[in-house]
Amino acid sequence: MTEFLPHAAPRPRCVLHVDMDAFYASVEQRDDPTLAGRPVLVGGRPPRGVVAAASYEARRFGVRSAMPMREALARCPDAVVVRSRMDHYQSVSRDVFAVFRRLTPDVEGLSLDEAFLELTALPELADDPRVTALGIKDAIRAATGLTASVGAGPNKLVAKIASDLEKPDGLVVLFGAAIETTLARLPVRAIGGIGPKTSARLEAAGIFTLGELAAAPAGAVEPIFGRYAARMQGRALGLDDRPVEPRREAVSLSAEETFATDLDDPKALARELRPLAEKVAARLRRKHYVAGMVAVKIRQADFRTVTRQRSLTPASAESVALFEAAWGLVQTWITEHPGAKLRLLGITAGRLTAASQLSLFEAGEQRLDRVSDAIRERFGADALMHGSDLGPGLEEDG
Repeated sequence: MTEFLPHAAPRPRCVLHVDMDAFYASVEQRDDPTLAGRPVLVGGRPPRGVVAAASYEARRFGVRSAMPMREALARCPDAVVVRSRMDHYQSVSRDVFAVFRRLTPDVEGLSLDEAFLELTALPELADDPRVTALGIKDAIRAATGLTASVGAGPNKLVAKIASDLEKPDGLVVLFGAAIETTLARLPVRAIGGIGPKTSARLEAAGIFTLGELAAAPAGAVEPIFGRYAARMQGRALGLDDRPVEPRREAVSLSAEETFATDLDDPKALARELRPLAEKVAARLRRKHYVAGMVAVKIRQADFRTVTRQRSLTPASAESVALFEAAWGLVQTWITEHPGAKLRLLGITAGRLTAASQLSLFEAGEQRLDRVSDAIRERFGADALMHGSDLGPGLEEDG
């Protein structure tokens, strides 16, 4: 006799979204107690600098990330400007992510200061997400001295929205009927994929809130979203089946520089790009990665920004390989835009994989790179120079 037992109903999902509060600026305020309670801007100084992060005290004046520093200081004249310390922020981020991974291996990092955690398979954590979230906040504060805002929900979309509702140092749990009632009153831009232009089109159609978007007739939203209309209306109701995707390897490594004056001379641009490539390559080697893709970020004087990328075959962590690939992309762009002046150049190494056994030639090249890394680390970034950086008439001397 065969006995058929009823299948247990699948557990409802439980996802947390953890977002550090004004991370870079908060690290600076923590490290320098004289900055506590003061408006702090992290980034380059005017006239060329851009805001990388703003403390909540500065945000009250309308300052935001990516704003020109000159404009930010016009809005908030008493702000303290602090230069970015990316290596330090990465170190603090590792402490934060260590807290996450003590709870679950299912951690999807979105940036240094933001992650999704899937708790569904851990009933001891998922059954009371509020208690779990409080424990995470306390553990982060104990490990770093910093605060985080946490949202809990049945999927990534709802958890992300929840974490934004009571920042800073917030905690919001949204499940069941509370999802629809909470989302219904939020502006349409509360969900990803709706930016200023799409928001303006929705408002022109009389759709201002997520509740209005969810209830709108198909004929009103299809001209705006096309074949994604039904999906966006579902998201307005809090529907989202995207999985939490752990990423145990770094996605990319990058470096960029805003110039003191706009540049259009190819030789000057190459001189600026080379140390950026060397910086990224050194970080690849420290982390034992090789890159299969190189991208460049090009920002013109009017702030128009483009990116270009190309594959790197074979994958490499050599400074020369990264520079040559990146410079080829920049040269192509310069040819297409004669006379254009640039205010910023950046380089990104992507498609990272663990470094494997190198050929004899590659090993020799990387040994030279590692010697250069050690010299620069001890004596400073300008301890070594390329012949092409010495000026005309000097590079072939001797």
